[in-house]
Amino acid sequence: MTDTLLDTKDLSVRFGGHVAVDAVTCGFRAGELTAIVGPNGAGKTTYFNLISGQIAASAGKVRLEGRDITRRGVSERCRLGIGRAFQLTNLFPGLSVFENLRLVVQAKRGRGTSLLRLAGADREVAREAEAILSQVRLEPFAAQPVSELSHGNQRKLEVALLIALDPLVYMFDEPTAGMSIDEAPVVLDLIAGLKARADRTILLVEHKMDVIRSLADRIIVLHNGALAADGPPAEVMASAVVQEAYMGRELDHG
Repeated sequence: MTDTLLDTKDLSVRFGGHVAVDAVTCGFRAGELTAIVGPNGAGKTTYFNLISGQIAASAGKVRLEGRDITRRGVSERCRLGIGRAFQLTNLFPGLSVFENLRLVVQAKRGRGTSLLRLAGADREVAREAEAILSQVRLEPFAAQPVSELSHGNQRKLEVALLIALDPLVYMFDEPTAGMSIDEAPVVLDLIAGLKARADRTILLVEHKMDVIRSLADRIIVLHNGALAADGPPAEVMASAVVQEAYMGRELDHG
């Protein structure tokens, strides 16, 4: 494993008198896929929102490559290397799948997001967009408006847009939720491929224990907003305290 890319220090947020995330200190390394688990209401998505900038922290820090980004907005965190799938969905619902993807590739290459460029002859950008469409198996839907995609294909497009952005940190919040049995393996294979690169950090909120077993290098468990367990999957899953108090029947029957 390489050095820590992302870390949180005593990260907390309060909503009125409720502490949704309670002083979570955790580091995440390049080449490591960490599954974030816990019962409903444990603070998993709120922790994600704090890292990606959707909500502001009440206390503590978020750092990327040692740089404090706690007070940076969503778009700036994205530019610095924090990538969360849903942030990029439906950039332009009326444009085609291919056009949406090409806009992200164009922006990543520093060529702006002007729609006028879509009619241009930038074959390098187009070829990259076409290659990513092939990866996520969306070629048959390239000309379809994003607004008309099925739920499963929207999730695949989320991953495609994130691949095009190529962030330092990939964040997936239940990436296969609502997908059919046939659709889910495509997304899971893509995440496995990103992990195999070994130069990016991947965070995954997931309820399906078979997905966690197949992908995770590490599991952290949140309970009542606090960090309750952190370690290798087998070790965390085998913990009686975690099974009984935090995972319940998900571990017993996952």
